[in-house]
Amino acid sequence: MNLIDTFQNLVAHVPELVQPLIVALAGAVPFIEGEGAATIGILGGIPPVIAAIAAIVGNFVCVALLVLLSAKARDAVVNRQRAKVLVDVEGRVVADAADTGIQVETGDSERKAARKQKFQRALTRYGVPGVCLLGPLLLPTHFTATMLAAIGIGRGRILIWQAVAIVGWTTALALLVTGIEHFAV
Repeated sequence: MNLIDTFQNLVAHVPELVQPLIVALAGAVPFIEGEGAATIGILGGIPPVIAAIAAIVGNFVCVALLVLLSAKARDAVVNRQRAKVLVDVEGRVVADAADTGIQVETGDSERKAARKQKFQRALTRYGVPGVCLLGPLLLPTHFTATMLAAIGIGRGRILIWQAVAIVGWTTALALLVTGIEHFAV
């Protein structure tokens, strides 16, 4: 039994008041996200509007937490790098790392470096709105939002565009599933 089946069974076996909470939890899971969670809820018998809202809330809350945590982690790393000083052989302070322009290699694998370059090209080409809106076609919003925060994009900007993407994609899929369900019956 996979995760989607587990959520569908949960929705089917809990009281009606708890069903939107299960949908919200499903929305917080990468690769299920708001779109999948809304589908789970609609197919589970929850009214489409309630299923979509619960899925959107679950997905967005998780993404917002990840963005805030990633941004704080990035700030901590950047501040630590700025605080480091370069010391010469005799133990004298030569310069701040921030003043030298020295880039520290992280030892990324070639594959990881290629993915970073691909993401950077997409960001350069489409900007934050494009990456957020088109990102769900390739990656979960969780990953896209975390990468944007890690490279220093502002939290508010990420959250606004992620909200637009989550609401848009979840609404579109909810309408599609509702239409298919309506015409299939």
